[in-house]
Amino acid sequence: MITNAIILLSIAASVIAFNNRSVFNKYLFNPYATYHHKQYYRLFTHAFLHGDYMHLAFNMYALYIFGQVLEEQYFPVLFQKKAAFYYLLLYVGGIVFSSMYELFRQKDNPNYTSLGASGAVTAIVFSVILINPTIGMGIIFVPVFIPAWIFGAIYLLYSWYMGKRQLDNIGHNAHFWGAVFGFVFTIILKPALLSRFFSEIF
Repeated sequence: MITNAIILLSIAASVIAFNNRSVFNKYLFNPYATYHHKQYYRLFTHAFLHGDYMHLAFNMYALYIFGQVLEEQYFPVLFQKKAAFYYLLLYVGGIVFSSMYELFRQKDNPNYTSLGASGAVTAIVFSVILINPTIGMGIIFVPVFIPAWIFGAIYLLYSWYMGKRQLDNIGHNAHFWGAVFGFVFTIILKPALLSRFFSEIF
């Protein structure tokens, strides 16, 4: 299964990088190095590295929960034989697309770096939201669930606001653009999902 393979690869890569700083520095996302030194691989490899074990655990837990549902249930019904290919394309596209905003915004800043699978995972989550907007969603360890479309709207607004404020070291812009990619990409694959999304909400 693709989800499990991604999780295992992410854990292995992150643990190796935790213990080898040169690997960590070589493969994390640095827009300056990516743009000026043509190290385009960084657009992809950074998603398999994480800042610490907590960062890794949160991302892999979210990927496991939502990725399994998307890969094993939703996509096979919607796309049949192309389900695995589209699922992989969604994840890889989420990695790259969620990084493009900071690539061009920070391309002349050699000190800016980021890493983690959050952009790709958010793409997975928002694909689920499009397909099943009334499913219950919430924050881990908080036993309160709200409809997915409401959770998604709040998440987008929060990510946009925090991305503008830049008050912490979290990649809010990657979260925002990863979410946009996951939602729009799934619509492109199956345009009828958009009308069904609104009919389920209203």
